Amino acid sequence: MSSPDGATRSWLVKAVLSVGLALFAGPAPAFDYHLKPVAVAERTWMVQGRREELSEDNGGDIANAAFIATGDGVIVIDTGSTLSYGRALRAAIATVTDQPVRWVINTHHHPDHVFGNQAFEGAEISALPATIAALKRDADSFRTTLYQRLGDAVRGTETALPTRALEAGESRFGDYPLRLFAFSGHSGADLVVLDPATGVLFTGDLVFHHRAPTTPHSPGIGIWREQLRQVRALRFDVLVPGHGPAAKDESPVVETLDYLDWLDRRLTNGAASGATRNEVIQAPLPERFADMALVRYELTRSVSHFYADYEEALLWADPDTTK
Repeated sequence: MSSPDGATRSWLVKAVLSVGLALFAGPAPAFDYHLKPVAVAERTWMVQGRREELSEDNGGDIANAAFIATGDGVIVIDTGSTLSYGRALRAAIATVTDQPVRWVINTHHHPDHVFGNQAFEGAEISALPATIAALKRDADSFRTTLYQRLGDAVRGTETALPTRALEAGESRFGDYPLRLFAFSGHSGADLVVLDPATGVLFTGDLVFHHRAPTTPHSPGIGIWREQLRQVRALRFDVLVPGHGPAAKDESPVVETLDYLDWLDRRLTNGAASGATRNEVIQAPLPERFADMALVRYELTRSVSHFYADYEEALLWADPDTTK
């Protein structure tokens, strides 16, 4: 048999490449998330994510999702990191209610809360206008990060943008009213949702519980701290944070505020003493944060986000560095 000529070899190479790309872009694999809805109030459930960073082992299951069965349909609050997670969440919802999912609310634009949107075809997806704009801006880079960290679990995941812009105040989902609060401390656009019927407060990542807060898009620790004081003043019976367990008191808000107060002091004192970034990161942690998940990891990230600002503020406060 004669060897294939150049044209034939070229065709064979293209065919192999086409098959390979088709396999990679194929349907999302069935990552087993083991999602278990937990009732937190009447007709209200949450699904708690792991207190971990994104990895292939957890498939991106690191953030909380929640849902309300209104009687006229289900409202889902945040949808996870991947198409597969969104599908698993939709299946988990069906184990506790036969009401259809009619609405999805995204509390903010971070990838562990919005890339499950794609699984809720037919539902109205809503968010603050600034959240929609931020997701448009960052979606491509977020998807790249998800593919790098999650491997096959993210296959098939695309961006499904919210189509309804929400404003602060009362908003109705069908005939079901929710009170909406627009903040910015965590991501630049953070929606907090209060259900007056049950007293459940859904804070998104404005509040973390037993896990160190993430700060990459925060407009400033001071802004976040002030907004947490406003959240603390709200009247609620149950709080569902963006990460970590729910609580029947204000302890998650107090914990997040305490951590941010400490972080602000750490950065301020470090800049004042001329400490390097590594010295700020490696200094001993307060004992009360010993069991807080990912605290050293998030401290490292926060120093990279904010320390230059603290050093610059010190120079402006005392421009004569020869003193």
